[in-house]
Amino acid sequence: MTEQVTGNGNSPQSVETAVTAAPPRRLRASGPILILAVLFVVGAFLSWYFSWFGRDLSDSDIANYLVDQKHPRRVQHALLQVQQRIERGDPSAAQWYPQVIKLAGSPEREFRLTVAWLMGFDNRSQEFHRTLLQLVRDPEPIVRRNAALALVRFNDKSGRAELRAILEPYPLLAPVAGTVASTLKEGAQVARGTLLVRMNQPENASAEVRSPLPGSLAKIIAPAGTTVAQGGTLLTINSDEDSIWEALRALSLVGEAEDLPAVSLYAQGAGSTSDRIKQQATLTAGAIQSRTNSSQEKLTP
Repeated sequence: MTEQVTGNGNSPQSVETAVTAAPPRRLRASGPILILAVLFVVGAFLSWYFSWFGRDLSDSDIANYLVDQKHPRRVQHALLQVQQRIERGDPSAAQWYPQVIKLAGSPEREFRLTVAWLMGFDNRSQEFHRTLLQLVRDPEPIVRRNAALALVRFNDKSGRAELRAILEPYPLLAPVAGTVASTLKEGAQVARGTLLVRMNQPENASAEVRSPLPGSLAKIIAPAGTTVAQGGTLLTINSDEDSIWEALRALSLVGEAEDLPAVSLYAQGAGSTSDRIKQQATLTAGAIQSRTNSSQEKLTP
């Protein structure tokens, strides 16, 4: 039928009004979009859920995840679950010890550093103890540090030199020969993997040098424009506060007199030392001094 409606309020217009299927078409068109939106949300949730480390794994899941090196997050998830079982005193954790030890020889650094930390939670395992004595000589400093801290739980001083090294600037060496193109600024806070130096090499080749440790850039040894041989020192890195605190706690148990100078610097508040670090350093220095005095008294006839 035909009816008159007002278009712009100035003149009447005739339009053909008919019952059309437009609204249903709009509803049908929105259906697939709604389904896609729901699938997207569900997919995102499932992706998060299955990669969430807080999700409990079954025994079979842990066994399968530990050998799934194509998916590193699965391996790390399983290692965390094993660690939690050890902490709870669950004897079932021991069934995966052979797989954990095998991961200590993996070329993947993240596996080795996680394994080194985990092994400290069972200081009765001789297999873990022997493996940590290998990991404390690992080429990666973060792995050595975790192994050194774990060895303290075995009342083993083998990682003492590495613990003391945490209190001192870490020298970052050039992996290749070349000319330094750019560096971060001194004092910059860095995480593991932060790009610290770009180097130019012959034939338009270049190299990126990233931080192996968390902390702050202490001092630039080779500024931009400097030609450096392979193995030459580029800069030094100060350890982050948590690492320093853990090292001081460990040295309070295994530290010796020759560690006192490094510890005392923190006790005196060197640099931007926080109160937390200063207090722990004071306690550590006192513990070392007490052991030293006790040992000397035993040696005195």
